[in-house]
Amino acid sequence: MDWSTRCEPEAACPVCSPLILAWLIIGAVAAGQRGYYGDASTNCASVGTIAVTIVAGPLNYMGINPTVDCDYPQPTS
Repeated sequence: MDWSTRCEPEAACPVCSPLILAWLIIGAVAAGQRGYYGDASTNCASVGTIAVTIVAGPLNYMGINPTVDCDYPQPTS
């Protein structure tokens, strides 16, 4: 094997960064279209739902509707 032609990790996928960026932008657009940014409540569930919607990216347009439900136990007095 010729080690001089070996791909370096940062050069192995020159389209990976733009592809990941496009994926996340599509997810952010999907969250905006669902009206998640306009929600005044900033609780765990709404922030988590926005995050998983952005990470899901184009899958949102294939029928995936990720949501997060945060139920914390209430402290006893």
